[in-house]
Amino acid sequence: MPKSTYMYWQKRLDRENPDKEIEDKILEIRETNKNYGYRRVVGELRNQGWAYQMKAYTYRLKEERIFQSMSRKGNCHDNAVMENFFGLLKQEIYYGVTYYSYDELKLEIERYIKYYNEQRIKEKLGWISPVQYKLKLLAA
Repeated sequence: MPKSTYMYWQKRLDRENPDKEIEDKILEIRETNKNYGYRRVVGELRNQGWAYQMKAYTYRLKEERIFQSMSRKGNCHDNAVMENFFGLLKQEIYYGVTYYSYDELKLEIERYIKYYNEQRIKEKLGWISPVQYKLKLLAA
């Protein structure tokens, strides 16, 4: 190993970890929420709205007086936030898990939403949860 590489790593290993606080916070959240993993990489194809085009599905929506909001393929900016949330929800609590009743699934989704809003930290929000971010904005 070149001396310059050795000296570089020697200096890095001796100094204090600048991300220790955030790493500890992540480990704490992971410890208290063992069932929720951070994004699992799953190679799956996007369904591109096939369910929304099924006649039975659209008929049921009309029966319930629910109106679909569909954009053209490749233009999903109107629902990007919810698509992102549902993608995370499926990755973190749904894939690989069998729920034996609707109530069990509903309870887990409610638990995840509470966790997502109150405990799950986000880099975009300055490493705090959405609720903490909102409270910070209100206090300013």
